[in-house]
Amino acid sequence: MCGIVGYVGSRNCVPIILEGLKRLEYRGYDSAGIALVKDGLFSIDKKAGKVADLVQHLSHYNGSLSAQLGMGHTRWATHGEPNDINAHPHWDSEEKIAVIHNGIIENYSTIKTKLVREGHVFRSATDTEVLAHLIEEMYKRTQNLASAVRHALAEVEGTYGLVVLSTHESDRMIAARKGSPLIIGVGDGENFVASDAAAIVDHTRQVIYMKDGEVAEITATNIRTMTIDDEDTEREIEEITFELSQIERGGYDHFMLKEIHEQPETITNAMRGRLQVDEGTVVLGGLRDVQDKLLKARRIVITACGTSWHAGLVGEYLFEEIARIPTEVEYASEFRYRNPIINSDDVVFLISQSGETADTLAAGREAKQKGATVLGIVNVVGSTIARESHGGVYVHAGPEIGVASTKAFTSQLTVLSLITLMIARAKGTITEKHAQVLSQELAAIPEKVSRILAKTTEQIKEIAEEFRNAQNFLYLGRGANFPVALEGALKLKEISYIHAEGYPAAEMKHGPIALIDENMPVVFVVPKDGIYEKVISNLQEVKARRGRIIAVANEDDHEIEELADFVIRVPRTYGYFGPIVNIIPLQLLSYYMAVARGTNVDQPRNLAKSVTVE
Repeated sequence: MCGIVGYVGSRNCVPIILEGLKRLEYRGYDSAGIALVKDGLFSIDKKAGKVADLVQHLSHYNGSLSAQLGMGHTRWATHGEPNDINAHPHWDSEEKIAVIHNGIIENYSTIKTKLVREGHVFRSATDTEVLAHLIEEMYKRTQNLASAVRHALAEVEGTYGLVVLSTHESDRMIAARKGSPLIIGVGDGENFVASDAAAIVDHTRQVIYMKDGEVAEITATNIRTMTIDDEDTEREIEEITFELSQIERGGYDHFMLKEIHEQPETITNAMRGRLQVDEGTVVLGGLRDVQDKLLKARRIVITACGTSWHAGLVGEYLFEEIARIPTEVEYASEFRYRNPIINSDDVVFLISQSGETADTLAAGREAKQKGATVLGIVNVVGSTIARESHGGVYVHAGPEIGVASTKAFTSQLTVLSLITLMIARAKGTITEKHAQVLSQELAAIPEKVSRILAKTTEQIKEIAEEFRNAQNFLYLGRGANFPVALEGALKLKEISYIHAEGYPAAEMKHGPIALIDENMPVVFVVPKDGIYEKVISNLQEVKARRGRIIAVANEDDHEIEELADFVIRVPRTYGYFGPIVNIIPLQLLSYYMAVARGTNVDQPRNLAKSVTVE
């Protein structure tokens, strides 16, 4: 993994590729590299570190570097540590074929052993390098680059988003995709390839989303897509819908802060045209064809990873309490490895911001194979989960650049709330009047989020400064706010590198209470709901052991002030919609903690935005 951009045309591709890499750097930033073909020769440069380090490295060319065919890559290391040698591109023995690659070649060791016996010498510790050498061998047989790539991939097990250049055929790129996203940008006398539309949106809005098992031969004036078996495939050109301004910081210090502040708008966008407040009804076009399956579902299974899994946990409360459908939430990474019992009357929801999360995609394919109805809740239009599901709902959060997800999470919660209302109203598990009340509550949330952002930011900055040197945090919540505690802890871990754990508040006394002393900050999510008094009891247990308490509480809660060291106020809302509101202060807390500690907020160490490997 993680970022790919390529160009063929009449312009100098160097600035196009470098700018594309900068826009993809949020996906992987261990190292970066560029390969150019000019006058039948390669120019390949790569450097450990950020794209800026590569740009600095290229400065020795004094601006003379140019080509009309090239490709670049930003890496998130899987095989081999991040260094100059392991950075992409990689090339063959004769330095006539170069590759950049996202994904994992699972049988690379077997292929490498065979190639070494045949005299190939490898330079790196990566799995990717075997592709260059294998394509080299196939080119000797076929004397055609596209054919060589196809024959090589027939021997490969694993996943790939792959771009290949060769000095043998210096007017084209070969791209291939299996399990790792890749798109072709269609221009006028020029064409592009990228792993993310953000890299090329400044140059074209016309794109082809490559399908799994598809290979593309791309020149400046022609694009041919085919299967690995050399059968032509149908090309469907679609349009990029987001604006360039959405992938720029817009005056904010970090993308994460921008995306936190976008949430009143993105939550509204998730509801726009779907929630009919006066009638208390919901219209979701992406579920129209499967609505009968949803209403008759014996069970709902939600599968996801990371932040999306936390959204799924909230969804479990929504589906069971309001729609009255038994619901289970599974880690996608574990789902298919335990031979799950899936039936034809089960509905399986896949939640993924990118729509490309490898584990979630694999779980969906497993469920589909077992006969379940598979539905996607994703943010990225045209993503693999969106295309492979029987139906689904886009969250419409817009591009999310910050690695730590914020606005996608609240949009996922909003969509889960909408789906719940749609099912509950259709099944009659709630009355029309109750549905109208819930719809009004949901419609009011964007304004409440705006209020939190306006009123709590300065206070949260002070709290962050107070605890900037803390080594551990404990986050506690009950009911639907237990997943909020998990998500708050995850955010803090991701970007500030402070060890943090989330627990159900009542579970604290079954082990974690041993950790509590005067140095332990404990964050309670404690809205005034039906289990408020229970959480207050847990809060008193912490207070008795001198724990330092940060409480996220409602604006009209005066009792909490006697127990908590710090109280962050949030407006009241309906209990199961509460997580959408209650997570906002925890996102801000993690952000300002990271800023106070001087970490790289948007590009935290060891993390990548879209995890397209298992």
